[in-house]
Amino acid sequence: MTSPWPAILRDQRDLLLFRSIRPDLDAFGGSYFAWGLAVTWLAGVGRYWDHPSAATWQYLGLGSVVYVFGMAFLIWAFTAPLKPPGWSYRKVIVFVMMTSLPALLYAIPVERFMSIRAAQETNAWFLAIVAAWRVGLLLTFLRGAGGLGWGRVIVVALLPLALIVTALTALNLEQAVFDLMGGLREQQQTPYDAAYGILLVITVLSMLASPVLLIAYAVLVVRAARPIDPS
Repeated sequence: MTSPWPAILRDQRDLLLFRSIRPDLDAFGGSYFAWGLAVTWLAGVGRYWDHPSAATWQYLGLGSVVYVFGMAFLIWAFTAPLKPPGWSYRKVIVFVMMTSLPALLYAIPVERFMSIRAAQETNAWFLAIVAAWRVGLLLTFLRGAGGLGWGRVIVVALLPLALIVTALTALNLEQAVFDLMGGLREQQQTPYDAAYGILLVITVLSMLASPVLLIAYAVLVVRAARPIDPS
C-alpha cells in the first residue's frame, strides 16, 4: 500500500506557499487528520511553553486543538449557505489544522536573548505575520476549494473572525488588551505587550467591520437561496 506521508508533506508545503492542493481525503483522510492534529497540538504547546502565567490547559496545547474545531465549524457553517460545490466539514477541518504550522513562530523564546522592548517588537511581528499568513491561506482556500468569487470569499472569511474577536471583547476574555488602554507601568511590561497592542487594533477594526460584514453576508445568502431561472 502506498504511504500517504509524501503526499501529506507535499500538500503541507504547497498549502503554506498558497498553492492549490487536492488532498485525497477519501483514501487518506485519517492520515491527513492525524498530521493536522499533531501540528495543531505542537503549535499550541509552543505558543505557551515559556509563558509566565498560562493555565495548565494552555501549556498542554489544548486551547489550539479546541480552537481549530470551533473555527472549522464556523467557516463551514458560514460558507455552506452559499452552496459551494463539494463543501464538507472534513475538508475544512483538515485545512484549518494544516494552517497551524506558522504558529510555531510563537515557540521561539525571544525574551531569553533579547531586551524586553526588542522581545515585544518581535512578538508583535510574529503575531502580525502569523495572522496575515493564515488569513491569506483562508482566502486562497475559499477561492480554490470553495469555488467562490472574491467578493464572497472576503465576506465569508472575515465575518467569522470579526464576530469571534467582537464576542471575546464583549465577554472581556482578553483583559490584557483593555489593560493597555489604561496604560502599563514599566515594571508591569512583559514580552507580549506589543502583541497585545496589535490585538487591540484588530479588536477595534473587528467591532467596526462586523455590522457591515453581516449585512453583506445576509445579501449573499439571500441571493444564493434564490431559485435558478431555467430560462
